Order: sequence, then structure tokens, then C-alpha cells
Amino acid sequence: MGDNLLVIDEGTTSTRAMLFARDGDCLGIAQKALTVAYPAPGWVEQDADEIWALSLACAQEMVARSSNPIAAIGITNQRETVVFWSRRSGRALAPAIVWQDRRTSAMCAKLREEGHEPALQAKTGLLLDPYFSATKIAWALANWPQLREAGADLCIGTIESWLVFRLTGGLHVSDATNASRTALMDIRRGCWDQELLDLFGVPRSALPEIVDCAGQFGTCLPEHFGAPLPICGLAGDQQAAAIGQGCFRPGDTKATYGTGAFVLTHSGDTQPTSNQRLLATIAWQLGGQRRYALEGSLFVAGSAIQWLRDAIGLFASSADCEALARSVADSGGVEFVPAFAGLGAPHWRPGARGAILGLTLGSTGAHIVRAALEAVVNQTGELRRAFAADGVEWARLRIDGAMAANDFLAQDLADLLDMEVERPANVETTALGAAMLAGLGCGMFGSLEDAAAARENSSKFTPAMGNEVRAKRITRWDHAVKAVLSAD
Repeated sequence: MGDNLLVIDEGTTSTRAMLFARDGDCLGIAQKALTVAYPAPGWVEQDADEIWALSLACAQEMVARSSNPIAAIGITNQRETVVFWSRRSGRALAPAIVWQDRRTSAMCAKLREEGHEPALQAKTGLLLDPYFSATKIAWALANWPQLREAGADLCIGTIESWLVFRLTGGLHVSDATNASRTALMDIRRGCWDQELLDLFGVPRSALPEIVDCAGQFGTCLPEHFGAPLPICGLAGDQQAAAIGQGCFRPGDTKATYGTGAFVLTHSGDTQPTSNQRLLATIAWQLGGQRRYALEGSLFVAGSAIQWLRDAIGLFASSADCEALARSVADSGGVEFVPAFAGLGAPHWRPGARGAILGLTLGSTGAHIVRAALEAVVNQTGELRRAFAADGVEWARLRIDGAMAANDFLAQDLADLLDMEVERPANVETTALGAAMLAGLGCGMFGSLEDAAAARENSSKFTPAMGNEVRAKRITRWDHAVKAVLSAD
């Protein structure tokens, strides 16, 4: 067996390959930017063939750079994004519809009015929202005739399913964590649900087989890497991050701050229920046994900072935003509600739109940047209150993702949440989680706990905000969100 593990970490704005040693040390990264298209208001698409080509190129670069044999490949990916392709040619038949896409808002509202949401939530743990794959698939089948014409040749899957198909030359599988985000899977029984397939008009023949998150899934065609490397780990990005953070016990909580922000609290072997419109999801599946998590999803986090940089031009590099935020004592009364793709949990209002409120002639770019960073924290605070109302308390919060490297954000989280926040030395825990699963699947590790034994030391941030300041800030945020929701 080889000593290294190769991970393909396919995100929304870039795809990467990372090489890990057995002890979890990252040995190298190759990264390429992905094209994101916005063909109509609320629509978000990507070229699936580009995703494949660039992901393969990154992986090939890491294989070439590896000084030791590679034991296995792990894949982690943006969830809910759906791909349509030909079983015979392996080529995409239509654009990939990205998780941020809101084109099915009216469809979701109609289904909700018809009373379908309670049954869907009971089976899938999800809600009727454009975020999830089912309505994306239904829309595509209704509007793209080439998909209907494909008949038995049509394959439908999330990103990991697409990459596995291309890497292996035809294996059509999806791991349970990604399948659980489609709104087509009964997450208690662990299978596609026929009533949901009928509701959304999705042909079962086009969908992949649901498999574990670790195991011997298949081998890559030798032409890709010069050897038939085995694929042994699969997980959606947020579940992979929770695994990388060692969230193995009920109550363990992690938050990943990337394009969006996602909080998962491990809930053991029982599917959680929520009265606060939080999501029940599969944390992982091993040996056919599922573990679950309660999740709060925020659609916009790092993408708001990217918008301020690229569209508004307030700073040249995302690294500059921390210095700008620290250059002012507070946001000067400015509130930034980043509802660029609607509002996620706990509101689930796809029609909401972003707003900057409280502007005066004394407001500066620094105040707006600080308000944007604080907005990520304010939304996390909303989620914590929703989790608590569902009876789930966070003892501490483990954070990761590229945005978590921002010290201002990490300290502001500790301050507003009034709790210790822990950040690992390597914030790329999504890829680490996929490496752990690949190592488990190929026999390198005996358990996830064994794989996590070499986790690096973490930085800890402790609260330093007064109760009165905290209470006022929460109140201002709640008023700003109410204003945005009233305009929807």
C-alpha cells in the first residue's frame, strides 16, 4: 500500500487537488479557478465538462509531484449542484445547475402551498427550497428537451457522482451524504424514495446507486494517472469538514466559512427533528450504518467579501478586508444583510434580496467591510439561537474554511456567541476529512477516530465583548433582517 492520499476538493469557485501524508500533513495543493455563469437573475450555472477537465488536471499535477505511492483517492464536493450527462459518451448534456441557483422558487412555493413539505421533511430532513437538487432536476427535465430525448442514456448526479463516473469510465454511484442533499432520498431507510421521485418526475434509472462514504468504490482508468488508483472516500464538503474536525460525538459542532457558511452538529444514530426549519442530514454512512447531523445553512459568507472586492472595488485582495475592518471601532451603525441568493436558515426566504442599511454621510468603505464580516457572525448567532430552540446547545464551536483564517472573524464569533471558538492550524479540514475517509476505505486506518488521532493543534478564541454591546448588536441585526424580509 502507498503512503499518500490524494483528495479532489471540488468547490464552487475553484477545484483543487491536495496530497496528504498518512499523519494528515498536507504535502501539496494544485488549484484552478472555475467559471460561474449567471444567465438570468437568480440563475447560477457551471460547465460540468470544465469542472471535470480542471479537476483532473489538478489531480494529475499532484500525482506527478508525489514522491511516494498513492494509496487511495478521496473526493469531496460542493453539494446540491446537479449534473446531467450521457451514459454512453460521458459528456455533459446541459449546464450544471449550482446549489446557489434560485430558478425554482415558484415551483417550491407551489409545492409548499399544495402541502407537500411536511412529508418531504419527514423523509429527507430537508425543506422545499431551490437550494436542494430535486426541483433543479424537475426544472431541467421540463425545460431542456435534450435531457428527455436522452432516455435511458441520461445520467443525473451530484458533483462527486460526475467525477467518479469520469474517473472510472462509467461507475454511477453517489455517497449517502451527497444523496441526502437531493430531497429525493429517504435518509432513515437509506434509499431513493419512489413517492418523491414521482413528485418531481425524476426517472430512477438516471440516478446513481447510493453507497457508503468509505470503501472500495472503483478504480480510475490507468490513462488518467498512469496506474489504476482506487477511489475509497466520498463525502459532501460540509460533512467532510465535520469529519476533518473530529465531530464524532453528539453535540460536537463545526462551522465552515467558504462561499457560504454551514453549521453541523453531530446527533448520533437518530435522525434529528427541527421545529426551527433547520435541516436533518446524514453525517456519514459506513458499513451501511448512518450517522446524522442537524445543519444550518447560510448561502452567502465569503461570496459577500468577494462581491465587495470584485464588483464594488473596496479592496484589492480578500486579505485586505481584515485590516479595513479593524481600521474602524465598529460598523458605524451600518448593517449588511447579504441576501444575494435569498436567506437560508432559519428563514428560508429565496426571494429576499441583499441590503446595506444605516448609511450616513459619515459611512466609509471600512464600515461597510466591517459590517459584511459582522453579518457572517450575526447570521451564525441566529443559527445558534435556532439550534438552542430545538434543544441543541453548542458547547464550543470548531471553525474552518478559507474565511476562518481571518482573525477578526474568529474573534468576533467568540464575542457575539459568548463562547470559545476553536480553529485548527490547518483550516482546510474539508479535504482532510475526505483524506481520512479514503484512508479508512483503503484499510490505512481502522476507524475515523484512528484517522483523526494526528489532528494538529488549534488556536482558541475567547469572548471579550460586554453583554450590553452584544445585546444591542443582536437587536440591530434582527431589525435589519426584518426590514429585508418585509420587502420580499
